[in-house]
Amino acid sequence: MPINIPKELPAWETLKEEKVFIMDEDRARTQDIRPLNILIMNLMPEKEKTELQLLRLLGNTPLQVNITFLRTATYQSKNVSNYHLDTFYKTFEEVKSQKFDGLIITGAPIEHLEFEEVNYWEELKEIMDWAEENVTSNLYICWGAQAALYHHYGINKEMLPKKYFGIFNHDIADPTEKLVQGFNDTFLAPHSRHTTVDTSAIEKHPDLFLLSKTDDNSAFIVLSQDRKNIMITGHLEYDATTLSDEYYRDLRKGKEIEIPVNYFPEDNPENTPPNTWRSHTHLLFSNWLNYYVYQETPYYWN
Repeated sequence: MPINIPKELPAWETLKEEKVFIMDEDRARTQDIRPLNILIMNLMPEKEKTELQLLRLLGNTPLQVNITFLRTATYQSKNVSNYHLDTFYKTFEEVKSQKFDGLIITGAPIEHLEFEEVNYWEELKEIMDWAEENVTSNLYICWGAQAALYHHYGINKEMLPKKYFGIFNHDIADPTEKLVQGFNDTFLAPHSRHTTVDTSAIEKHPDLFLLSKTDDNSAFIVLSQDRKNIMITGHLEYDATTLSDEYYRDLRKGKEIEIPVNYFPEDNPENTPPNTWRSHTHLLFSNWLNYYVYQETPYYWN
């Protein structure tokens, strides 16, 4: 079954061209099934790119998925039009009386700030607390993962001496965990961050399980012991060219930036980078929707 999104959403045409199974709201209303309701808090500056990346993955499932995009009320994004936000996004005040089967909170380019310095931190804390009672499964990505680890489990982020940037190899602590069912024993995934979290603190925390880390011992997939919260410190959702776009963006801004690790063929930015993580990305999102959302969510919310 497809994802249900407004036909006017800019991602619609691209998804249609890629043959991702989508339907509009009119057709969805004619189907006598219980769809999954997924809330996406999109904190990335280029919101339309992130919408497309996530919708492409959420559409690769036999389940019908209704999508609601959430924006911050306490901060106005500068990189997307007010029309786009007003048309396709809701505020927390508009959705907090509802129940959702899944929540995704994305990354945000604000790692240099302490969490308490982020102007929408209090709003985000309220949403994360609300999600504990009103959402079946919560998926946090990159800065969103660090925010959840800090807010729920008291593990703060730490600045790195240089950007952790490239395609890194990962292993799996428990291949029987349903989130990584079908994964190879080792797999590749993108990272793009200036901060990290203490791997040993995660391993020692009684409420957390470190499912996957990189070859150089950087935490990647962290689960709460009750499996309600999933925190992913990298960017499996990234397109093949996203790291390239970030690399050239930083060069244009005059920033010190190294070539992303294990990304460009022959470490030559003139070469087109391949997507070496796509299959595992689709597996992870499919497994999340099936095992952690669909299999766990009630048919009728009380």
